Amino acid sequence: MTTIDRVSAMPSSVRLHTPFVTALRRTETTDTVVVTVTDSDGRTGWGEAPQVWQVTGESLAGATACIEQMLAPVVVGRPLDDRDDLAAAAALVQRAVARNFGAKAAVDAALHDLVAQAEGTSVAALLAGRPDGIRDRLTTDVTLSAGAADALADTARRRVAEGFRTLKMKVGTDASTDVQRVAAVRDAVGADVAIRLDANQGWTREEAVQVIRALEVADLGVEFVEQPVVAEDVEGLAWVRERVGLPVMADESCYGPHDLERIIRLGAADLVNVKLAKCGSLTTGRDLLRRAHEAGLRTIVGSMMESHIGVGAAAALVAAEPTTEVSDLDAAWWSVASPVEGGIAYSDNEIQLPAAGGFGITRRA
Repeated sequence: MTTIDRVSAMPSSVRLHTPFVTALRRTETTDTVVVTVTDSDGRTGWGEAPQVWQVTGESLAGATACIEQMLAPVVVGRPLDDRDDLAAAAALVQRAVARNFGAKAAVDAALHDLVAQAEGTSVAALLAGRPDGIRDRLTTDVTLSAGAADALADTARRRVAEGFRTLKMKVGTDASTDVQRVAAVRDAVGADVAIRLDANQGWTREEAVQVIRALEVADLGVEFVEQPVVAEDVEGLAWVRERVGLPVMADESCYGPHDLERIIRLGAADLVNVKLAKCGSLTTGRDLLRRAHEAGLRTIVGSMMESHIGVGAAAALVAAEPTTEVSDLDAAWWSVASPVEGGIAYSDNEIQLPAAGGFGITRRA
């Protein structure tokens, strides 16, 4: 019988090649807790919990304490021979503590990694429940950090030259100049590059309607506008959506099933952004995507500022349960190096996933 022997949590800080700036924060590093789960056969599964003070409220210290004091004790010593054992262990992780979704997602990912390795398959195939038809290459957008119009235009040209065809602009820092910045980027890249906007809760209801209507009048070819108002104001999200023509996406307003049902009931969004650090597990993420599609909502999968470990888990989710739109999986692309060997790899605007061996991670770099 294979059992879970050990759960370890270690903080990690990876430098970014370019500062990452949104309406909520600025960072020059990716700061996470790297989780490893070791089984009695000597295999190691990997997961990652990001520090995101301004969104989830989780910190390195908090995630480490949660993993070591609450999550590890409920899984160490348990059997992990098959998918039933995986489901049982994963359920214990979810029930062990309230919230702490990043910590839960990290342990959950590592457990999935272990079982996929034992079966000689990928996490995506394990999650999908089928061995065939799983994509091993995914397209991602790339984020343009908040900044001045001229600098954004220059950065946009560079990103397109590097192979990206979908640009995610961070707005919401100044409603009076947001349209000007979008126009500068559109002029810089031409009509054939997709542009989507993320306000990161940066506007009031009224500002959101004013800016989005101005974008519509300017006919700048914006795909959608993500999280225009504060996360708790789902009614405000619906209020904005009723008054504009551009599609509206919920991100910080949508953590788990309860939030999604509220969004559906209120007609608050056209799209939702599913993230593991918000929902807490791969299976919950998969179920959120399925429910959103069932309700007629479009979808993407995103991540916080995570390394190749966390983005690898998010990419596995997309490969298992494809989204309707190009997903937001560029977070690890910003890192100067991966903290591990193996796992996902970037090539232009694509991510290469391992075909077998769980997440494909072999060791720390």
